Amino acid sequence: MCRWMAYSGGSIRLNDLLFEPKDNLIDQSLTSRSAETPTNGDGFGVGWYGNWKFPGLFRSIRPAWNDFNLRDLALNIESKIFMAHVRATSLATVQETNCHPFRYNNWLFVHNGEIFEVEKFRRELLMAVDSKYFENILGSTDSELMFHLALTFGLEQNPVEAMAKMVGFVERTGKTKNVPESMWMTIGLSDGKTLWGFRYASDGNAPTLFHSRDKKELVQINPALQDRFSDGDRILVSEPIGKFKEMWGSSARFLFNNS
Repeated sequence: MCRWMAYSGGSIRLNDLLFEPKDNLIDQSLTSRSAETPTNGDGFGVGWYGNWKFPGLFRSIRPAWNDFNLRDLALNIESKIFMAHVRATSLATVQETNCHPFRYNNWLFVHNGEIFEVEKFRRELLMAVDSKYFENILGSTDSELMFHLALTFGLEQNPVEAMAKMVGFVERTGKTKNVPESMWMTIGLSDGKTLWGFRYASDGNAPTLFHSRDKKELVQINPALQDRFSDGDRILVSEPIGKFKEMWGSSARFLFNNS
């Protein structure tokens, strides 16, 4: 199981959430409290929105806890929306192009979960990707394939509808190959103005996804940022960070607007 976090709000340093809070994402990548995959050492990535029209992206196959470049970047980059992901691979190889986030123009995408037994119908899924987006697929993960299927189904016009169409298509295609329950996911998605989060599983048992609910909870995560946070700022996490585990809300779908 991979882990990820995403932030939308006032401009802060990546370090303020990636490294400063207790049980932060980088700590979780080494010693998570989850028994399922306590270590996520198969690479990491961060994506952020700054002054350029496209988001910045830094990915590496090194473990997140052992990359000094990540620490240095996190200390020096400020952003209003950013995402970070630590990877524990299942089928796809450990290579930089398989690390999240995935990017297309102004869009960033992170995923935790899997398309179950995707090897049985991967060809059919790939063939459904529109040629406009196909050349943007650089790796071999089911996550990147899901992103490009969603783009094919209209992600740039209606992200929520496109995600629903992507999930439905994967499930229908899986059933033709005797895979009755194929989808298991949480997804973080952004166009640089809005942050979306999705949680779903074909069997109803989706991976966990939590969100902060107000400014007070954000301040509890990092009190040093009390004057930087506002009521509309939010964090999405696959596993709670900070000292107060009980503060985190859980839901099926999220949308945070930062425009």
